[in-house]
Amino acid sequence: MSQSSSADKPGASGDLPALDAGGFHHRLQEVPGAAVVLFTRRGCSACHAMGDALRRWQVEGDAPALFCVDAEVDTALVREFEVFHLPALFVFVDGEYHGPLQTPPRVPLLRQALQARLRLPPEEAP
Repeated sequence: MSQSSSADKPGASGDLPALDAGGFHHRLQEVPGAAVVLFTRRGCSACHAMGDALRRWQVEGDAPALFCVDAEVDTALVREFEVFHLPALFVFVDGEYHGPLQTPPRVPLLRQALQARLRLPPEEAP
């Protein structure tokens, strides 16, 4: 019998799988290749726009693994990643932290920003 993890359930950003402090790092280590994590909260219009852009990217078929963190619930992760403004995006590759992803919520710009971030070496996580 398998247990359901929070990564299997939709989070504050609609149908993106949610991560929480309990399984955040473990789950990202299981993801092959790139993963983008959106820190968001309900009622944040900019967060909603970024979530919509990420879902469009997912539908187009060339998105990395996408996850979300509810910043109101998982304040330990907010502190760990020094999130001061929402939405916030962070890139991981094979579980290694690669840094923040700063771009407007448009799929072509998200692609470009991710490609640029992936050309850089991993960073030390905050």
